[in-house]
Amino acid sequence: MRYHATHVTKYRYEAPVAQCLSEARLMPRTLPWQTVSDFKIDIDPSPVMLDHRTDYFGNDVARFSIFRTHERFTVTSTSIVEVSEPPKEPTTSLTWEDARAELAIHPDAESLRAYEFAFDSPFIPALADLAVYARPSFPPGRPLVEAAIDLSRRIHKEFSYKPHSTSIDSPLADVLARRHGVCQDFSHVMIGALRSYHLAARYVSGYLRSGATYLGAEASHAWVSVYIPGYGWLDLDPTNNVRPTTGHVTLAYGRDYGDVTPVNGISLGGGGQTIEVEVRVVPQTGGS
Repeated sequence: MRYHATHVTKYRYEAPVAQCLSEARLMPRTLPWQTVSDFKIDIDPSPVMLDHRTDYFGNDVARFSIFRTHERFTVTSTSIVEVSEPPKEPTTSLTWEDARAELAIHPDAESLRAYEFAFDSPFIPALADLAVYARPSFPPGRPLVEAAIDLSRRIHKEFSYKPHSTSIDSPLADVLARRHGVCQDFSHVMIGALRSYHLAARYVSGYLRSGATYLGAEASHAWVSVYIPGYGWLDLDPTNNVRPTTGHVTLAYGRDYGDVTPVNGISLGGGGQTIEVEVRVVPQTGGS
């Protein structure tokens, strides 16, 4: 599938902002199954500085500075991205216990890189209740792939998708107790549950195809990658209980939401603020 993706973030302030320093992770990643043929980012008011860097996790980061007084600003990214079918689901019968043991000794470079995703992170603390919640999916001797898919299915079934019911500041323990939230929360719960068994899992930010029946379409989306030794990373979307394929566009990887926030920064002045986000991912036919 070839898509034209547009992501608009609008900030409005209660009082004038004298200046702001911001960064955005909005360029889709280049992957074996995903190719980016065009990307553009527009900022209003125009920044005095705009450059790009690659962060620790390999994500593109646009950095920009606005040094004029403003009461609102808008960041608009547009990209042309082609997504094909990802690698087939692994058929390995590697148990979760053996996967955990192999990850701990990290026998190769890929396992060593994955190992850092087995630990807690700022938005996903180590919680005993996460291990309790994960336990039914991880009986002794169960293949890791089967256990991870079952965990994703259970989160989809047992948690309610309720937009605006949580915020980035909502503690993960509260999300787990109340059993509702949005894709960000579902992904954090699944990652924390996997890490509670000392397995490696990372946070994936991205988009869903517009008009899809998936929960979370028309907005930024999030899902999970779990590391399978000998295979690599397996993506699972607990919000929709699917394995991401051509309807998902991958933006960035990180330990949790804090590593992949689409737009963030600091400002001088402004008081309170409101943020509006609009996302459209429209299939293209013919040329670009």
